[in-house]
Amino acid sequence: MEVSSTEEKQVAEENESGEQALSDQEIEAGRLALRENAKRVLRDSGLAQMLQEINKNELRRRGSFEEYDSLLLLKWGTGYTRRHIWIEVKGNTIRFRLSPHRKCSSSAPVCDGEYHTFTGQMWANSDLLRLELYKYYRKPVAESSDD
Repeated sequence: MEVSSTEEKQVAEENESGEQALSDQEIEAGRLALRENAKRVLRDSGLAQMLQEINKNELRRRGSFEEYDSLLLLKWGTGYTRRHIWIEVKGNTIRFRLSPHRKCSSSAPVCDGEYHTFTGQMWANSDLLRLELYKYYRKPVAESSDD
């Protein structure tokens, strides 16, 4: 029995699509793991509730949340006054994105000039996390005009 080149192409395409599907499944599983970890850290740290409190009490529910795999944005304002708090979860750390600045000299939170990072031990202290969050709320990152 002879195999035609058309049949060989079909088998090759099926193999490639099987590999692609497996790759897509792995990617989706990785994204789901990132999301679940971010939910866990935000819940365990109490940050999710603190953000809801800011939206309810300070912004009178005029803020909006944008959720990504391991990133959360709280946005408020309109037109020229658009502001946001940018929070990223990496592993067991919470990172707040800042306006570009020089590195801070304090040890908590860890500062690299672009992010303030809270390790698991730091965010376990809910008072420290709450103080920092309200500091970022009072001086948020402004969105550029081309957004």
